[in-house]
Amino acid sequence: MSRPLAVICLAAGLGKRTKVSMPKVLLPLCGRTLAASALAAVAPLEPDCTVVVLHHHKEAVEASLRAAVGSSLRDLRFVDQGAPKGTGHAVQVAMQALGGFRGDVLVVYGDCPLVTTATLRRLRELRAEDTPCSVLTACPDDPSGLGRILRDAEGRFVGIREERDCSAEERAIDEINAGFYCFDGEALQRALQGLRPDNAQGEYYLTDAVASLAAAGREVPTLEAEDPTEILGVNSLVDLANARAVMQERILLEHLQNGVLIADPGTTWIDHGVRIGRDTRILPCTVIGAGCVVGENCEVGPFAHLRAGTVLEDGAEVGNFVEAKKTILGAGAKAKHLTYLGDATVGARANIGAGTITANYDGVHKHATQIGARAFIGSGSVLVAPSAVGDDAMTGAGAIVTRGSRIGPGEVWVGVPARKLKQRDLPPRREGQG
Repeated sequence: MSRPLAVICLAAGLGKRTKVSMPKVLLPLCGRTLAASALAAVAPLEPDCTVVVLHHHKEAVEASLRAAVGSSLRDLRFVDQGAPKGTGHAVQVAMQALGGFRGDVLVVYGDCPLVTTATLRRLRELRAEDTPCSVLTACPDDPSGLGRILRDAEGRFVGIREERDCSAEERAIDEINAGFYCFDGEALQRALQGLRPDNAQGEYYLTDAVASLAAAGREVPTLEAEDPTEILGVNSLVDLANARAVMQERILLEHLQNGVLIADPGTTWIDHGVRIGRDTRILPCTVIGAGCVVGENCEVGPFAHLRAGTVLEDGAEVGNFVEAKKTILGAGAKAKHLTYLGDATVGARANIGAGTITANYDGVHKHATQIGARAFIGSGSVLVAPSAVGDDAMTGAGAIVTRGSRIGPGEVWVGVPARKLKQRDLPPRREGQG
C-alpha cells in the first residue's frame, strides 16, 4: 500500500495473574517471547515506525525486544506510559512519540502473540481512504470477559462495550472486540482528545475513541478473524499453555507441508526459527530449539534434544537420548545413543559411540571439541575440551581424552587417561570418498 504505516504495540501491563516474577510480555512461547511474537507478525508489513509502550520492567523488556526483533523493524521506538490509565492513555503516549504522523496506525498487543500477518494485512486493507478506522472482531465459543461489538438495526458498527459496563442484553452478544485496529492517524489524534474516564474502571478506553468515530457518522468497517485463536490474549500461565499449543501446531504444520516427516506431532516440540530440509525424519519425543538447522535426509530422535546453534548437515543422524548444543554434525555423521555433544564440530561420516560426552565446561568457560571426518569415538568416551580428534582416528570404549589432547589422524587412543595405542589399519579410500 502507498500509505505510510506506523505500529503501536501496547506492552505496559504488569501481568499479576501469571503469578511469576517475569514480565508477562517476556514469557516464552516456542522460542520467542510473547511480545517478540506479536512484533514478528508486524515485521512483514514493513512499518515505517513501530512504537512499543512500556512501563513495568521497562529496561528488561526493551533490551529483550531490541535483541529479538530490532533488526527486522526499521524504526523501533520505546516509550514509558507512566502510571497506566487504560488503553486509550497508552495510545495517547504512543501518538506523542509519533508526532504529526500521517498514514495508517495499526494497534497490536504484546500479550497477544497468535495474530497473523495475513490478518493484520487484511485489517489494514479494509480501512479505505475515506474511513477513519477498521476493527478486528471474533466470535469465540465463550465471549465471557470480552468487550462486545454493538451494531444498529442495519448491522452497521456503532460501538464497543466492555463487559463490565454491559447490560444483560449486551452480554448476550457473541461477537467480541479483538482489540486490534487500523486507524487513520489524523482521525485517531482527534478522537483521543475527546476521551474521558467515564466507566467502571475510571480509565481512558481506546474503544471509546473508536465509538466516537462511528458516532460522527463515519463508516467503521469490521473484519471477523477467521480463526478465533488469533486473538487469544495471555493473562495467566493457563493461557500461555493454550497459546503454546496453537503456535506449536502452526510450526509443525509448516514443516510437514515442506516435506519434513514428523512421526508424532503430538510429542514433538520445534521452536520458531528452525530450518529443516525435506525428507528428514523427526521421531517421537524430540525437542528442537530456536536457531537450529537440520539438513535433508537427516534423522532426529526419538528422545533427542537439539539446542541453539546446532547444525546437522545432510544425512546426519542424532538418536535416542542425545543432546547437542552449539554443535555441527557433518554430512552423514551419526550420534545414535545416550550422548552429549556441546560446543563440538564433528566431521563428515564420523561415528559417535553410545555414552560419549564432550566435557565442554570447566566451571567458568566453555571450550570446543574437534572431531575429524570418519573418526570413530568408542562407547563411553569422555572428551575433555579443549581437545581434538583427527580424521579417521579412534578412541577405545571408556577412553578419557584429557584436556588439551590432540589425537592425530588415524591414531587409536585407549585407557584412562587415554594414550596412543597404535595407528589404525584403514582400507584405502576410493577417489571421491569423503
